[in-house]
Amino acid sequence: MTGFDALCRDFCVNQKLALKMDLPGAREPVLDLFGRLRKDMPRLANLERYPDGEVALESGEDDRDFLWVSMRQTSLKSGWVNPASLEDAYRMHRTVLEVAPFFLSISPLDVSHLELVYAFDFECDGNRDEVVLDALLGGSRIGEFAEGTSDTVIDSQPFLALVLADAPDMHVYLEVRTRVQRGEIGAIREGGDPLSVMLTVRRTGPVRRLEELPTHLAQLSGHGERLVEQRLIPRILMPLRERLDRG
Repeated sequence: MTGFDALCRDFCVNQKLALKMDLPGAREPVLDLFGRLRKDMPRLANLERYPDGEVALESGEDDRDFLWVSMRQTSLKSGWVNPASLEDAYRMHRTVLEVAPFFLSISPLDVSHLELVYAFDFECDGNRDEVVLDALLGGSRIGEFAEGTSDTVIDSQPFLALVLADAPDMHVYLEVRTRVQRGEIGAIREGGDPLSVMLTVRRTGPVRRLEELPTHLAQLSGHGERLVEQRLIPRILMPLRERLDRG
């Protein structure tokens, strides 16, 4: 495991390639792409189609480490829940970026942005909004608004967006979710809804050549790992873990 299993129930690294034009909806290019990816990753053996229009190629649902590739109208996503190493997840995402554009006729002009999401799920049996308020907002002006009252907190989901000083084309989004919809981070399967923390690192703007996409992925992962290790773990994940351990 990556070591994050000591902090949370599930951890995943997801990638999203957002596009400006619709992806092909015909059977042949989609099935050809999924067939090609399955050759490299034989565990991707289950084809699923969801009511929201998403088509996905997935590994077995009972696997502790669960991987998937999915297509929507204007996006191509891939993810790995509980990978043995970060490099395993990055290798999968690189393969998708190297292979998919040629099966789906993606052009450099078509690329809107590329992003990596580091997502952490925590089990929480009580009021998840109260846990977030106490662990992350306690003592702040917002926290003081609700502290010392008999009122019930029903929504406490902090969100923060940054532009990196040393990389202006990199945007960072921090979200704490107390309720997550299916497919948003890939880690939601059977069981109760988790308390989820998501760090998204996004590179905006067009690309000159499709061959640049793996390089952009490497840049995203470099910034993402640094932010997780230096900021997210000590300032967000550990306070949540400590609050949950107290019950």
